[in-house]
Amino acid sequence: MLAIIGGAILPICEPPYTGGVIFVDKGKIIGIGREGDIPAGAKIIDGRGKYITPGLIDAHTHLGIYAEQQAWAGEDVNETSQPVTPGMQVIDAINPGDVGLADACAGGVTTVMVAPGSANPIGGQAAIIKTRRQLTVEDMLVRRYAGLKIAFGENPRRVYGKHKKMPVTRMATAALIRETLLKGREYMAKAENKERQIDLGMEAVARVLRREMPLRAHAHRADDIVTALRIAREFDVDIIIEHATEAHLIPEVLAERRARVVLGPHLITRSKHELNERSFAAPAVLAAHGVPFALMSDHPVVPCAFLTVYAGLAVRFGLGAEQALRAITLDAAEILGIADRVGSIAPGKDADLVVWRGHPLELTAMPEWVIVDGYVGKVSREQKIVSWEPWAPATR
Repeated sequence: MLAIIGGAILPICEPPYTGGVIFVDKGKIIGIGREGDIPAGAKIIDGRGKYITPGLIDAHTHLGIYAEQQAWAGEDVNETSQPVTPGMQVIDAINPGDVGLADACAGGVTTVMVAPGSANPIGGQAAIIKTRRQLTVEDMLVRRYAGLKIAFGENPRRVYGKHKKMPVTRMATAALIRETLLKGREYMAKAENKERQIDLGMEAVARVLRREMPLRAHAHRADDIVTALRIAREFDVDIIIEHATEAHLIPEVLAERRARVVLGPHLITRSKHELNERSFAAPAVLAAHGVPFALMSDHPVVPCAFLTVYAGLAVRFGLGAEQALRAITLDAAEILGIADRVGSIAPGKDADLVVWRGHPLELTAMPEWVIVDGYVGKVSREQKIVSWEPWAPATR
């Protein structure tokens, strides 16, 4: 058993408090008690003078499939041989040894959603993984089918328009997505036909139509966001809006349609037209209108390892500190559909925890210990994990 004693505990699911003990065994949080309850023989992490949070969650990255330092050799994010590729799965490209995953873990980010890129109107299936390095990606998986990536706006038009290949316009992007969803309906209608040939792409679309996974819609401009919501309503499917750069211009629409949003990244320049309305105040605006949202790094666009910095910037521009932390923990978990396992400090949840020197939203804060599934990582002053101790690991 592992006991983390003392410190300011930020459970996220309830108000902060000090002086408690978090008990971990077999990769799970098994309880929160008092120092006098520590059993003999328990391993101890001294959290006094520190802050303890759940492991952070980055709700949109390209970690492991868009490797740093490798240029073309490490770029497996977009299959641009054709514009509609729903059968692609990111788990077939994730490199567990990607340095970005190691950096993210040392920064306290223990769970990430990895998505295909946005070159294609339909790009493939996302996955959710833990960031502690394992021998295979299967050992890191939280959810294999985390959503079907679709993309609106400039990116598909730029990639295919220069070749005079559909989609050249926003109309064509929407048409390709609708056409594929219609084909999915037809495919499902033939499910009892023994002569039906299995189609990997249509199997992915069928998961969306059965609401087994959502559409994950890359959309920056307000009109693109509304188009994505329109298509989701037409086909009665679940959808999450990703990036949502102009979401703060239409918060009433998002609230009325009960949209969920993964915002960001904000710490970037206005590098293309659809980013012109980028606003650091967007999180505060959505919060004021009751729109559920999480924050993202979009790694490698900005480093995943500094997710708390992006949350802190949202606080600078009007978001409450409590909600900023929720946007990279419990709210992110709820949007990803994994809140039963991660996102808060509560009995029964995965033992994903971070012990911080300083409040995590302060620029000077640093993780001292990062715990993933009960494995304890010691973090150096250079924010690198220098060792892993299997004090209370999950049984595999």
